[in-house]
Amino acid sequence: MTDTNRPSTSALNRERLDLALRSLAIRLEENRSDAIELVVCGGTALILTGLIKRTTQGVDVVALMRQGKLCSPEPLPPSLLLSVREVAEDLNLPPDWLNNHPSHGEGGLFQMGLPAGFAERLTCHTYGPLLTVHLIHRIDQIHFKLYASVDRGGYHITDLIALKPIPEEIESAARWSMTHDVSEGFVVVLKRLLRSIGYDTVAERL
Repeated sequence: MTDTNRPSTSALNRERLDLALRSLAIRLEENRSDAIELVVCGGTALILTGLIKRTTQGVDVVALMRQGKLCSPEPLPPSLLLSVREVAEDLNLPPDWLNNHPSHGEGGLFQMGLPAGFAERLTCHTYGPLLTVHLIHRIDQIHFKLYASVDRGGYHITDLIALKPIPEEIESAARWSMTHDVSEGFVVVLKRLLRSIGYDTVAERL
């Protein structure tokens, strides 16, 4: 994923995210794109839902929505990619400021399976007639952040702690994570991480 707490000349705060997405909506219209619905996780969703105040390096697309159903964001529509590149030039952003990194390849989040009830918890934001952004819920952030914390640590752990999950939420996230990586080594690191952030009893139940 592309979000981070570190300052950057290309860092997106709430205002810049709003500008980028509204600019994207305009470009989609200019390029005569079909309507596009993005399902967004990571820093962008944390910022725009008000869960955590920070910046992000990009908009992470975990899925697309078509006719009310979730579908893979791989590949992203050509008209979207064109519009993303144009906004990058307009606003001096990285070419992949909007990307499908979370659900890229066979091991992607969408490909491996999203948490139960994921779609029903989404929050919808409209940026114009052709662009709708669905932001993931806090409980799904906890699932994704715990999984990423085991693999990559760093700011994912910081975000996870900031979300203040109760033990039941952490246990649900942990069990979901274990379906994505069934290796014994993953479980060992997962339990060690849980103990390090104060969830000893959850670690014992896994």
